[in-house]
Amino acid sequence: MPFIPPETIERARQMDLLTYLRTFEPDELVHIGGNHYCTREHDSLKISNGKWYWFSRGFGGYNALDYLVKVKDVPFVEAVERISGVAAYTPPTTSRIEKEKKPKVLLLPKVSRCATHAYNYLRSRGIDSELIDYCFQAGRIYESLPYHNVVFVGLDRYNKPRYATLRGIGTDFIGEANGSDKRFSFSIPAQNSDSLHLFESAIDLLSFATLVKQNGGNWQRDHLVSLAGVYKPKENLQESSLPLTLKRYLSEYPNIKWITLRLDNDKAGGYMAKALVEILSDKYEVSVQPPPCGKDYNDYLCIKLGIPITHRKSKSQER
Repeated sequence: MPFIPPETIERARQMDLLTYLRTFEPDELVHIGGNHYCTREHDSLKISNGKWYWFSRGFGGYNALDYLVKVKDVPFVEAVERISGVAAYTPPTTSRIEKEKKPKVLLLPKVSRCATHAYNYLRSRGIDSELIDYCFQAGRIYESLPYHNVVFVGLDRYNKPRYATLRGIGTDFIGEANGSDKRFSFSIPAQNSDSLHLFESAIDLLSFATLVKQNGGNWQRDHLVSLAGVYKPKENLQESSLPLTLKRYLSEYPNIKWITLRLDNDKAGGYMAKALVEILSDKYEVSVQPPPCGKDYNDYLCIKLGIPITHRKSKSQER
């Protein structure tokens, strides 16, 4: 069964209907006068003072979640996904019958005009201000509304958003935007390079780029790619397949010859590196370079800068 964390459901319940319609369905909202509104589809459904009531049916509610479930007949899990932008997790089934794949529609959270929270958060993790500005301007990072999460966006070669992961500021919240395509994760492509550096998370990628700049190097010289989701190789390494995002990236940049695996300095990262070396070595020159110290490249950057390391409960999900 699909699963959404209770804290995500609680956040979804906090969004009132007026905010939801203004954010996701502005064409459906009709202003009657003052603080009173109705919907274009149901003119007897009135919205006022954070509440809504459907007079022709004799019931109402306090939030957008009730509206989607009771009025629009949207399944509860899908309604939470629409509001929060976080997809439910569905355990894999054993069925070998492939269902017809429907095109994914990425539902990005609304953009905050002011990105102060996101900027300060990234700076607190040691990320260089030039890199942050570059990612904001390129549409690869932004701050969302209404919860002010940092959103890391995965773009395709035509700069179209295809994937997004959300990171809470001051919380352990981590999630993917509904409709995210895992083949497209957060990355910074290079113009003309035959080298690629692979990381477990967007933060590690940006940390490495910051370290390159600090050492006087060009952080845009090589391809920088982070994984989308946890990559778990099979016990028999020869039966393992490439992570979807890496497989897609290598197919789009066939000139890549050198791959450096800059994964976490732990047992899981070591096993992932061993599997990828097994898979890639026939075609590419592969090297394994975990951070010299610390669990990951952000830890290493923080140690070098002398700033506190941010401890996360679910670091392995931060993509």
